[in-house]
Amino acid sequence: MTFPAPGEPLAAATELTAQVTEGRFKRVLGVPSLVLFGLVYMVPLTAFTTYGIVTQLTGGRVPMTYVITLVAMVFTARSYARMSVAYPYSGSAYVYTQQSFGGALGFLAGWALLLDYLFLPMINYLIVGLYLNQTFPAIPNAVWIIAAVVIVTILNVIGIVSVARANFVVIAVQAIFIVAFVALTFGSATGHHVNPLLPFTGDGTVAGIGPLFQGAAILCLSFLGFDSVSTLSEEAKDSRRTVPRAIMIVTIGAGLLFILLTYLAQWAYPSNKFSSADTASIEVVASLGQQWLSTLFIAGFVAGSIGSALTSQASVARILFAMGRDGVLPRAVFGRLSKRFGTPVIPILLVSLVSLYALFADLLTVSNMISFGALIAFSCVNLAVIKHYFADRAERGGRHAVNNLVLPGIGFGLTVWLWTNLTGMTFAVGLSWLAIGFILLLVITRFFRRPTPTLDLKE
Repeated sequence: MTFPAPGEPLAAATELTAQVTEGRFKRVLGVPSLVLFGLVYMVPLTAFTTYGIVTQLTGGRVPMTYVITLVAMVFTARSYARMSVAYPYSGSAYVYTQQSFGGALGFLAGWALLLDYLFLPMINYLIVGLYLNQTFPAIPNAVWIIAAVVIVTILNVIGIVSVARANFVVIAVQAIFIVAFVALTFGSATGHHVNPLLPFTGDGTVAGIGPLFQGAAILCLSFLGFDSVSTLSEEAKDSRRTVPRAIMIVTIGAGLLFILLTYLAQWAYPSNKFSSADTASIEVVASLGQQWLSTLFIAGFVAGSIGSALTSQASVARILFAMGRDGVLPRAVFGRLSKRFGTPVIPILLVSLVSLYALFADLLTVSNMISFGALIAFSCVNLAVIKHYFADRAERGGRHAVNNLVLPGIGFGLTVWLWTNLTGMTFAVGLSWLAIGFILLLVITRFFRRPTPTLDLKE
């Protein structure tokens, strides 16, 4: 049996292809469902997750920080969209890097991707515990976290259709709050004659552009969702058309919404003084003087966090499945779908167990870990576009040079720039994670001796 080297055209279906694609997902998702999945994953209200932390870091310039982050993410989102056409499979950055640069680098990209995908459900459970405990102090954080983990796990085991249906409810609750928040904030700010440029110029406590880029590195986690759409490529109808479109819609739409929400938040509450930076958004909403709005915010934020945990767990379980299906991870554990539900049940359960670390974690550390893993994966995907289209397929003339070299090159440069703005502790933990992956690569999987698996690209 022969295997293609990185960059060579993929072979037709072989014995290995049949083995790799033994368990197939059902193609049931169109563009609306994919966009909804991405938005729920990102959580429209996620702008409030690290709002207090980034407000204090940037001196009240969160909207400006989101502008920088959005610009960086658009280039990378475009690279994901292009690679989802080349390889319409559920492994996302893992598959794109594997097929472009070979199995060893593909494994390390997938391993780095697991860092943020494993931590993202965790941060959502952490938020659920923090905010519900703030509302109901008599009930410990741990109770809310465990309850959320159980609910999310059951829905994911049942299947992607149940996830898609739950997404409608999650988005509806958040949309109601957003409309009310926008209306009340405009009324409040107009009455107090707030300077409309204040959210971009800041309160004067922090100066320079350095803090803006440090904040942008943290805010990358807000955009984790456009890439999650690519993990559903094997469950999307006409995935080469629907997935790229959904990726771009989610990225630009969510980015503009984040800018609007944080602009209005700093307009309504022009201060970086909070009793707790982790739950600063509660004080922002309370400053509008409407108890019902605060209640609606808690409901929408908690629903959004559960929805994001739901979709992020679905995504990481599919990445683990893709790695298990290829034999990178033990196939008997990770590479099988449940005959009854058609979902990767064992990976789902393992992600739930890891997520219980939310019982002990803190928000800032988890946020930085997510950004570290995401930015490595983003870098790999930008480089994969250059390798696949510009180098291997030799599409280099005229506009192809812009599409296949210049734009992904800009995306790579901006991603690296954001990556270098993470904290020293983040690098220490993140590089330790990569070191573990490298040892696993050498000692357990012996992946250096294994060829890149062939994928069947039939829809």
